[in-house]
Amino acid sequence: MYGERTSRLPGAVVWTSTPSGDGGPGRVLPDGCMDLLWHDGRLLVAGPDTRAHLVGEPGAWAGVRFHPGTAPTLLGVPAHALRDRRVELADLWPAAEVRHATARVHTAHHPARGLEDVALRLAASAVPPDPLLTRLVAALDAGRPVAGTADELGLGARQLHRRSLTAFGYGPKTLARILRLRRALALARSGVPFAETAIRAGYADQPHLAREVRSLTGVALRELVPPGPAS
Repeated sequence: MYGERTSRLPGAVVWTSTPSGDGGPGRVLPDGCMDLLWHDGRLLVAGPDTRAHLVGEPGAWAGVRFHPGTAPTLLGVPAHALRDRRVELADLWPAAEVRHATARVHTAHHPARGLEDVALRLAASAVPPDPLLTRLVAALDAGRPVAGTADELGLGARQLHRRSLTAFGYGPKTLARILRLRRALALARSGVPFAETAIRAGYADQPHLAREVRSLTGVALRELVPPGPAS
């Protein structure tokens, strides 16, 4: 069972996941974000995904999902170094800092609350995210084209790509594909028919939507949407 709530850290989400009992692996879809995770007493970092990640480890999970582009300044590691990876926090931070963060999580009344406390402490001393990249996320999430957005931000293609790798783990075109997928899933899950979802989310047509969903998630769209009018 999965549940989430808005975090006290602006733009972030706190979530928990417990075994569903079906015995199958969970599927985490790419969303442009990075997460600070707790599992089986360990702290980990989930890097930005370019494809669906299958979670095969049993047991409960908790996490803080950071708004796209914000985690690298909090965690002190460029996003591209963790792309499509799940890494022990101990491999990224000094041992004393990991022990302190782990103790904070373990003494909280719930691991998710402890993770949120750690994230808030990190944010209090971290450099704010690059404001230009914050604007980039907003523009791409609204369906604006990459080239036009780069021009509006006054960034050349190479500079934008380099800064995007650090903040998001991949270039702006990949980020745009992932944010478009997220828009499409939200529409389809709200009951919008697939053909209309494709147009409203910015795809050329429904077959284009179907190809992109399978490419990024590994399954067909109808497998990601509860049965209803759209299916």
